[in-house]
Amino acid sequence: MTAARACLGTAGAICLGILVALAGSDGVGRVFGVPVFALCIAAAFVVQWVAFIPAYLFSTERFFDLVGSATFLLAGCLALVFAETLDVRAIAIAILVGIWALRLGAFLGLRVHGTGGDRRFDTIKPHFAVFLMTWTLQAVWMSLAFGPGLAAITSGTRIPVDGFLVAGTALWLAGFAIEVVADEQKRRFRRRPENATRFIDSGLWAWARHPNYFGEILLWVGIAVAAFPTLAGWQHVTLISPVFVWLLLTRISGVRMLDASGRKRWGNDEAYTRYRANTPMLIPRPPCR
Repeated sequence: MTAARACLGTAGAICLGILVALAGSDGVGRVFGVPVFALCIAAAFVVQWVAFIPAYLFSTERFFDLVGSATFLLAGCLALVFAETLDVRAIAIAILVGIWALRLGAFLGLRVHGTGGDRRFDTIKPHFAVFLMTWTLQAVWMSLAFGPGLAAITSGTRIPVDGFLVAGTALWLAGFAIEVVADEQKRRFRRRPENATRFIDSGLWAWARHPNYFGEILLWVGIAVAAFPTLAGWQHVTLISPVFVWLLLTRISGVRMLDASGRKRWGNDEAYTRYRANTPMLIPRPPCR
């Protein structure tokens, strides 16, 4: 990617962040004259840009994922602290996202520490504009994924516990459990020396080729469902959250990159060809016998 395209990407990401901030701020409380929702989004971008400075100077991506997870925690804390009122829904959403962020940050941080780095960044780190765009996009990820949750926490509308909160929490629990189990199964598989050149096709990975990503998408669907009753006006735009997560994981990174890597490594392996042909990409189903 050229520097010019990276600059355009960064500018587009900032514009998208501004649009999300405007939409999510419809009807929310203010602090220092600034809508609390917009404050959370602005904080996400500032944190990424501040963290980018040492990352670029020392040419490292080792704390990229940790900063990403910390940004979710920071946004949630700001929303809770500056919200005009709080209720069970707001607190529950903040706790669920906080648990997810802590778990994902620890998991990815330990993985990078164990491998010594993330090879996805090898061609990105030396280029200022491209590396900056990558950090800026992480702020967009937080803004869009957490959008409905932040809108619900900062909203002036408070609704008692209802079916949406119960259903959303259940979906989140299911998605979180699937993601954690899938990640742990793959971690244990990769830890065994005899599997160094093999692909995983056991456990949840026999039900889908990317069950962890299915769990990730499902838990954000749960947050959107739980938040829905409190949203008003332009805040409904934030419900794009699970669609964005799906697009991010299947069309931009995640599935697209891993499938390309898998075809490169095992494309001539008949067992891998059968696995791809008989196993759903995302939505789990019992394996074919």
